[in-house]
Amino acid sequence: MTYQAAENRYASMPYRRCGHSGLKLPAISLGLWHNFGDNKPFDNSRAMLLRAFDLGITHFDLANNYGPRPGAAEETFGRVFKARFTRLS
Repeated sequence: MTYQAAENRYASMPYRRCGHSGLKLPAISLGLWHNFGDNKPFDNSRAMLLRAFDLGITHFDLANNYGPRPGAAEETFGRVFKARFTRLS
C-alpha cells in the first residue's frame, strides 16, 4: 500500500520562525536517538515517523551516531524517507 500523507498535516501544527532567516520550524520535533536503532523493529520505527509527519512534524533530529549501533537511526530514517516521504508514481 502506498503511503498518502495527511492533507491537513501543516494546518494541525504551529510553526515558529527561526531567527531572521525566515525558516519556520514545527513547535515539536522528533529525535531519533535510541528509539530508531537497528535493535528496534523497522515497521515500528516507520509507523512512528509517518505518524509524526502526518501530525505536522517536519524537523527530525538526526545526530551522526544515534543507534544503538552508531548510525543505525540515520539509516532507518533514510530507508523510510527514500521509500515513503517521496512522491511515488
